[in-house]
Amino acid sequence: MAALRYNMVTILGATASGKTAIAAHLAKSIGGEIISADSRQVYRGMDIGTGKDLSDYIIDGTLVPYHLIDIANAGYQYNVFEYQRDFLNVFDKLQKRGKFPVLCGGTGLYIEAILKGYKLIQVPVNEIRRKELQEMSLEELTKILSGYKELHNTSDIENKKRAVRAIEIEEYYQKHPEIDLSFPEINSLIVGVKFDRDSRRRRITQRLKDRLQNGMIEEVEKLLASGLSPESLTYYGLEYKYLTMYVTGEISYDEMFQSLNTAIHQFSKRQMTWFRKMEREGFQIHWLDGYMPLPEKIEQIKRWMQS
Repeated sequence: MAALRYNMVTILGATASGKTAIAAHLAKSIGGEIISADSRQVYRGMDIGTGKDLSDYIIDGTLVPYHLIDIANAGYQYNVFEYQRDFLNVFDKLQKRGKFPVLCGGTGLYIEAILKGYKLIQVPVNEIRRKELQEMSLEELTKILSGYKELHNTSDIENKKRAVRAIEIEEYYQKHPEIDLSFPEINSLIVGVKFDRDSRRRRITQRLKDRLQNGMIEEVEKLLASGLSPESLTYYGLEYKYLTMYVTGEISYDEMFQSLNTAIHQFSKRQMTWFRKMEREGFQIHWLDGYMPLPEKIEQIKRWMQS
């Protein structure tokens, strides 16, 4: 391949869009490795419900290496701060080994935590300062924030609440200069996979049926039998919420299926809304037609990488 403009490719899309297979085939083709950007695939033992699709990483009998999957125990509440820390650790190691990173997932918050290019720190709330700032107009808050940093996108000043929090964070950094805020230069090609709405709905429903027939209920039963409480499991939402309710006898199978199917459709819609918001904020997403044959998708991505 010719010299590349980018040092990472991001493959994003709504649930059931086939992005994992695309990312794996691309990584194998260019000597890369996958970094997952999925907020639930970090948990061990939560495989079918989170759609890890680990078989997609095996191509022609060879495992495409992946990272940030199965790194936390079920029951733990992993967060975006930990994700960004773990991503940066993996990214650094891949660069040192000369492996090209392919970021893949559907969790918009995690993806943006990487692509926005600034390090997240768990900054405590400053109640006194917050009350002062809340008295100001959005225009005044914007002026204060622009004095601390260059406003690369509009998300921090979308409304007063976000602007106040952004100022809180910047002022915390000013008072704690020992905090390492350095962030590696990431120039990512962003590729989205999408289907028309009706196709997406059909794929989601069929995927749910397949998972239910291939051990998803048993997976939830096993997690509960391991000592995980129903409350801990329902925290993870979607499949784990409704299947726990079914397994514990709160709802019938039909109620579980209909409610879960609807919830996944709604989740998919929220994912697409997030990606459109990213575009409005200045991220360029190159969209692939989900129905394009896989080899053509890979070739198209490689052309974009070189353009």
